[in-house]
Amino acid sequence: MPHLKKLPHIIIYTDGACKGNPGPGGWGAVLRSGEHEKHIHGGTKLTTNNRMEISAVIHALKALKQKSSVELWTDSQYVQKGVTEWLEGWKKRGWKTASKDPVKNADLWQELDTLLPGHQISWHWVRGHDGHPGNELADLLANRGVEEYLP
Repeated sequence: MPHLKKLPHIIIYTDGACKGNPGPGGWGAVLRSGEHEKHIHGGTKLTTNNRMEISAVIHALKALKQKSSVELWTDSQYVQKGVTEWLEGWKKRGWKTASKDPVKNADLWQELDTLLPGHQISWHWVRGHDGHPGNELADLLANRGVEEYLP
């Protein structure tokens, strides 16, 4: 039996923010592996909160250097349910919702879908702005991303 390599364990906290919806937006992510911690953030001039929530996850997964066992925490039920409940149906229906409408943010969902294979990801929802240290830090980073695009 071949020796199975244990995947590195990474804890990720993500958040998105928007001033106005739509308006200037930002995303932030905290990646933790053992004693190591990496903070990333970014933003855009005109976007929505949901686009920034998905973007945070995309950028966090892109930052991983190898296939990993990921514990991903988000305060966005849209992202968590999108991946764990809705994504497979959207793909089967050609990126249409159950009511035959086009999936909102399909471009980002499709990009995220390409990043999922290979990683073992457990998805967790945390209540936002409730004092959870990882989520609060991701929120701070997301708002830093927004500030870079404020007029």
